[in-house]
Amino acid sequence: MSPARAFTLVTIALLAALAVGYGIGRSHQPPALPLVTAPPPAPNRTSERQILFYQHPDGLPDYAPGPKQDAQGRAYLPVYADPDPVPAPVRTPPERGKILYYRNPMGLPDTSPVPKKDGMGMDYVAVYDGEEDGNTLRISPDKVQKLGVRTEAARMVPLSRTIRAVGSVQLDERTLQVVTAKFEGYIERLHVNQTGQAVKRGQPLMEVYSPELRLAEQEYQVAMQGGQALAQASREAQEGARALAEAALTRLRALDVSAAQIDRIRHGGAAQRTLTLTSPVAGIVLEKQAIQGMRFMPGEKLYQIADLSHLWVIADVFEQDLAQVRVGLPAQVHFDAWPGKDFTGRVTFVSPVVTPETRTAKIRIELPNPDGRLRPALYGTVELLAPIADRPVLAIPDSAVLDSGTRQSVLVERGEGHYEPRAVSLGTRAGGLIEVRDGLVAGERVVVQANFLIDAESNLRAALQSFHPH
Repeated sequence: MSPARAFTLVTIALLAALAVGYGIGRSHQPPALPLVTAPPPAPNRTSERQILFYQHPDGLPDYAPGPKQDAQGRAYLPVYADPDPVPAPVRTPPERGKILYYRNPMGLPDTSPVPKKDGMGMDYVAVYDGEEDGNTLRISPDKVQKLGVRTEAARMVPLSRTIRAVGSVQLDERTLQVVTAKFEGYIERLHVNQTGQAVKRGQPLMEVYSPELRLAEQEYQVAMQGGQALAQASREAQEGARALAEAALTRLRALDVSAAQIDRIRHGGAAQRTLTLTSPVAGIVLEKQAIQGMRFMPGEKLYQIADLSHLWVIADVFEQDLAQVRVGLPAQVHFDAWPGKDFTGRVTFVSPVVTPETRTAKIRIELPNPDGRLRPALYGTVELLAPIADRPVLAIPDSAVLDSGTRQSVLVERGEGHYEPRAVSLGTRAGGLIEVRDGLVAGERVVVQANFLIDAESNLRAALQSFHPH
């Protein structure tokens, strides 16, 4: 054997021994080499991998340090130092229809025909054919029931706003009456002698004696008798007597002598020593200064009488509410003295002056008080029902509004389980309702309960769809 051939055989034996030892060290199993059946990798990848040796194409324990062919002309397969990498499975996206448009990722009613980003840099979500009908959200009927979705129709209503204020009961100034005399005199007898006593119109209050009044009555009586005595006299004398009688009568009327007493004197009755003062109005005696036997002077207050069948409530209304307050507005007043009892009246006066210290203006409300329950100085709470407009307006419950801070929207029911987000222009809120100036028509139903849950689910669905590969 030549030295060259001997060297070749020794090299092959060493390589085989190394291969057997490599397999034992990795698997701790008998030295059986794995059957290689995979085709060789692509040339560009093969040039980067290290080849240890070549193995028989049938997997037999027949190895070669370099490229070799078997008896049938098949090439030995290379065995590499690193294992053959397993390619990662390729995820094929599900088949989807044609892209109809791109919608706002936060569920706002904003679409785009081409890919776009919102103000926060989020990609608009593609809407495919068959997924949504226009801008309508789909929710299964069982989920609608679980969420407790409730809808109400937008309707035309006379929207009113309740204005609250505080006030107190006061006397109706038109019924307040002071009893006084226009002459000097003395009180000889009191018919009404206590405060709080109810009196009727024309009811006697007291008997007074006045020298001045008695003299005026005597003058009138003399003038009347003189006129009768001059019935056969000249015309000038008769006219003079009538003038004296008329002057005496005018003086009696100026001193508030009643017509009944004047008729009695005119028909021959003797002048009485005292004069009866009567009540000018029906009401309650609030003050009594008259004392039996006292002397009074002209203009001195003897009684103060007021009719309590109608009272006033003076309330303070804040300046921001004055635009809705006007004369004739209905009002309800609640008093702590009568819990559960509502007193109804109307505004009869709105002050043209605002109090600088409180920034309020006073209003006057007239209240009937037929049973006398109300008393002056009672403290009460006033509620005014002020209409927003002079005609009905389109309104929905304020719970239907989804307010993002910069825009307001509602969910309009488009069928069973179908809801359309729609931007609206809103007006004044009042009584749990809110005026809709634009975006809805009467009769359209909006979600008033669980609308925030629907909106949250729509936003979550949009966020999840934004992660789908396109």
